[in-house]
Amino acid sequence: MYPGSLFYGLKLHIIMISLQDCQTTLVSLSLFSFSGEKRNDYFIFSSQSSPALSSLISQKQHEGVGSTTTKSLRALALFGAGVSGLLSFATISSCDEAEHGLDVPNYPWPHQGILSSYDHASIRRGHQVYQQVCASCHSMSLISYRDLVGVAYTEEETKAMAAEIEVVDGPNDEGEMFTRPGKLSDRFPQPYANEQAARFANGGAYPPDLSLITKIREGLHYNPYFPGGAIAMPKMLNDGAVEYEDGTPATEAQMGKDVVSFLSWAAEPEMEERKLMGFKWIFVLSLALFQAGYYRRLRWSVLKSRKLVLDVVN
Repeated sequence: MYPGSLFYGLKLHIIMISLQDCQTTLVSLSLFSFSGEKRNDYFIFSSQSSPALSSLISQKQHEGVGSTTTKSLRALALFGAGVSGLLSFATISSCDEAEHGLDVPNYPWPHQGILSSYDHASIRRGHQVYQQVCASCHSMSLISYRDLVGVAYTEEETKAMAAEIEVVDGPNDEGEMFTRPGKLSDRFPQPYANEQAARFANGGAYPPDLSLITKIREGLHYNPYFPGGAIAMPKMLNDGAVEYEDGTPATEAQMGKDVVSFLSWAAEPEMEERKLMGFKWIFVLSLALFQAGYYRRLRWSVLKSRKLVLDVVN
């Protein structure tokens, strides 16, 4: 520290932040004061696009600073801090999108409410999309044909659907395996015999089971909503890919909505029963709470309303 007049200097901090392949240069400018007859001015220009920071530092020695110079330095510091901060946050946001994917639009699904139920017509159409588009690669090993009864199909329709497949069963009395028509207790058929066959047919990628796919995600085709922007499965849904039984136009968006409704039901087939049971319990407990409150008032009203008289004379 030097005795003398009070000067303001310009202080610049350079911080390099590396987010995988993206580099962000944070430049913070701040005014600081010190006592002395001389000071140094630093002007740094940073580059965000090049891997290495390219900076040009020019140093100038001079004596005495007037009020005009002080105000200019303050304005320069505030302006530089604001601009560099905006650029830095923009770069960080861009890198985050590349790594974690874009934010998925929030669709108002009809089954997300506390007392809401599934769209069963959409579940039926979604099952049709799964059968005609997804079932050739993806399995649903946790779902049986009987789970569809009363949800998307009648019992007769489900039995006819299950009878269309052949299931390897056995052994029989002779100790040999045999094939039989499917029945309601059978699971959905597997598209491949084992994981190795599935990887061989899909170029090394293993199509995940879709029974719980709405609860977890696994994952090289471009998909901006998937982390990393790449996924092994190509786009499969196109307008008119299936023909709905109820005559609904099979647009890409409609098929996507229906198959997600079907997969959501497959992940939580007991959701409607659970919500109904919860509502019943809440109703019963509410009645019990009302009765308990009424009994408390009835029991304690006499004791709370009585008056005590003290005879101080006797």
